[in-house]
Amino acid sequence: MTIRSGSKRFELAVDEFEKRVIKEIKRIVKETAEMIVTNAKALAPVDDGSLRDSIDVVYTKGGLTAIISVGVSYGIYVEFGTGIYAIKGNGRKDPWVYFSKKLNRWVYTRGMTAQPFFFPALDIAEKHWRSELKKLG
Repeated sequence: MTIRSGSKRFELAVDEFEKRVIKEIKRIVKETAEMIVTNAKALAPVDDGSLRDSIDVVYTKGGLTAIISVGVSYGIYVEFGTGIYAIKGNGRKDPWVYFSKKLNRWVYTRGMTAQPFFFPALDIAEKHWRSELKKLG
């Protein structure tokens, strides 16, 4: 009696199916990542362009993973606000003073209102991601 674990034709079909699915997933990852980057840059408030210009994407794991980053250190403060205007209310409660090189003077502030750009871009791209994955089955 001979026990066969599978036919060669079946194994080839499974391999081909896997390659097609992985290729489609990589396409979806790339499209979604580029959509996030494009929308985040479009939604980022522009002063000198540093925030917008620091938004970037790097692909890893052969294109199955996209890492989108905001390179400037103050991006989080723009997204969530500061001081009494912080989105979750967990900002500094007392006013402060700092010297602005741009204005060349001391500035008194209670904080800055949030100007979300990254999470709204994620929300927009999530719809595309879900729609494309549904098409895969």
